[in-house]
Parts: sequence; C-alpha cells; structure tokens
Amino acid sequence: MKENLSKENRRSFLLKSSIALGGLALLNPSKAISASLDNQEQSFKIITGPYLQTNFGNSISILWITNNDASSWVEYGESPDSLTNKAFGKSELGLKPAGRLNRVKINNLKPGVTYYYRIASKEINNFQPYKVTYGETIYGDTESFANLNTSKEDVSFVMLNDIHDRPESILHLLDLDKGNKRDFVFFNGDIFDYQTDEKQIIEHFLQPCTDYFAKNIPFLYVRGNHETRGKFAREFSSYFDQVGYTSFTLGPVRFVILDTGEDKEDTHPVYADIVDFDQYRIEQAAWLEEEIQKKEFKNAPFRIVMMHIPPRYSGDAHGATHCTELFEPLLNKGKVDLVLSGHTHQYKVHSPDKTSNNYPIIIGGGSRDGSRTLTKINATKKEIQVSMLDDSGKEVGRYVASRK
Repeated sequence: MKENLSKENRRSFLLKSSIALGGLALLNPSKAISASLDNQEQSFKIITGPYLQTNFGNSISILWITNNDASSWVEYGESPDSLTNKAFGKSELGLKPAGRLNRVKINNLKPGVTYYYRIASKEINNFQPYKVTYGETIYGDTESFANLNTSKEDVSFVMLNDIHDRPESILHLLDLDKGNKRDFVFFNGDIFDYQTDEKQIIEHFLQPCTDYFAKNIPFLYVRGNHETRGKFAREFSSYFDQVGYTSFTLGPVRFVILDTGEDKEDTHPVYADIVDFDQYRIEQAAWLEEEIQKKEFKNAPFRIVMMHIPPRYSGDAHGATHCTELFEPLLNKGKVDLVLSGHTHQYKVHSPDKTSNNYPIIIGGGSRDGSRTLTKINATKKEIQVSMLDDSGKEVGRYVASRK
C-alpha cells in the first residue's frame, strides 16, 4: 500500500484524477459520470491502467484500456532495464486479441521475485480482410509487482465493500491503512449502484485504484447484488480478470470466493425474465461441495470464505435466505474459520453460533459517511487477526481466530 496521503496530497490526487477524466472531480460522481472518454477522434492513448489482478499461483493478469482498437502486449523482466520477455493476451481459436480492452496473463513466474513490466499497444487504423494498417505504438511507464510465494508464512490484506458509486471512499478508506504493506486489496461487492457504461467503471473504480495502488498491488473483486443490475451488467466482467467465484491458496490460508448474485427473486418484474441466479447459486454449492473435499482446503491451517451476501444475518429476502440454505451447511461441514461479507450496510462481528453458523461472520459497513469501514486481515499459521475501522479510523470490530 502507498504511504499515507496528507490532505494536500489527497487534493493533488483528486486534481490529477479529474484532469485525467476530462476535468471532472471524483468528488462529484454525478458530473464525472458524464465525462467523455470515448472520443474516437482523439489521438491514440491509454484511457486507464495498467491494473493488476491475480489468483496467485505464480501468475498475474495485467489489464488496461485504450481509446481505439490495438494489438497489445506486455514487456517484462526481473530488472527495470531488461524487459526482455513479451506476453500477449489469450488467443481464441488462434486469434490474438485486437480490441480496446486489454488483458495479458503472465504465467510461470518465479516465487518471491519482483518483476518489472510495461504495457504496449499498437493502434489498428484500418482492419481489412487481407491487410491491417497500424498507427502509433504507445507504452506505459515501467512498473513493478512482487510475485508472492504461495507458501509464505503469513498473508495480509484489506477489504472494502458497499462503496456504491462513491469513488472518493476508496481513497479515503485505503488512506486509513497508513502505508502498511498488503498482499492484495479485496473488494467485496456493491462498489457500484448498478452498471451504466464504461465511463462509470473507469471513473468510479478503475482510475482511483490505478492511481492509488493497482499498478503494483493486485486486487480481487467479487460482484455484489448491485453489480448484477443495469444495462451494462453483462459487459461488466470484460473489464476484469475475475469477478465471480473461485478459490486459491496464499500462505497459511485457503481462500474461497462465492458470487452470491441478486437478493431478489429471479421472477421479480425488474429482471424481465432474463436472470437465473438461483441456478447459479446451486452451481456454486455443487462446486463448494467439491472444494471442501480438496486436500488444499482440508490441509490449510485456515480457511477464509469471502462472499457479498453473508450466509446469515442479512434479512429474509430471497437471495439471502437461499444463500443460508445452500451455503451454511457446507461452510459448517468444511469447518471454515472465517466468513467476510458486506451487503447489510451495518458493520458487525458475529461470533460462532453452535445452532447455526459454527464460524465467525464479519460484515463490513457502508456506504455513507459514518458507516463506511475498512477491514484489515492478517493471518499466520497460528491465528487470524481481524480489525475493522470506521471511516474516522476508529476500531469498531475485532476478532481473533486461533488455529484449531
């Protein structure tokens, strides 16, 4: 994480971001949403990025967006002066990507090594059946990231949730971490109210994250129920490497991420019969049943589950009760050590309950001033420590889980 920002530096950050986004300050999202970033007549440029995502395991995904279609790649190496390796986006049916949304996954990295990289895009001016005409090639600055050793002794990260289209909250909450070194940042859903267009994704999330940390420290993201809404919801995942359910191991922790979907019934009129979240959750429950049987899960010193809608304590809406019905028995069976959630907008530490959830559930707050939270998690082979801060920096929740 970057060092703590003073008020003066924070103003500089916001000014810089407002200039990059067409002169509209992030402090005024309603105006920022109308910024024009898709002017195809402009000179070729990188609109936002690079930003990093990963599931660890000696690979990392580097993403960025250009204003016009391009052939793009990443140059990287173990020295800033020797970027001798080159990686392209994933080919589909033998075709390399040639668009605006660039995603390059680098595999087979060495554990514990710091890598340096820069992004490159060559503009496609004219795409004919038998001739492609290129324009300018542009490069990003040389950046770096640490490829973490998955067998490291500890893991440290922070969680944000329920930002709801208030990009200034990302900066404010991360600034509470005061320069502590983190392995990753986790966004636990409802970072938006609903999905409108690309500008919203850039201005309200990607650009603040890129400016603050995401060029050098990866983030993980799982959708909340609000990311499933809006005319752009089906394009949303194209801007990320991973926003659904997955699992991975880092240090002493086996992480499981569940995508809890919408909290309304699939038949609700607002969805016009074009969603199927019940079946999606059933699919995940079957996957989770297999996950908790894996040796990576069983043998891990700790097991942390991250899901936007908690498996309990979030009311009687259909999505919440369906999560309880499907996931709570499996989480108990798998003897998970901690669940991290959001959704309710009321921060709370729920201790284990022998009659329902046999594991603690930490629910982050949101989304307005006074109820926002930053949750800090540190895990060793002996214990997990959780500290939840409100947006004044006051600790409002704490939990310690010792190894069983």
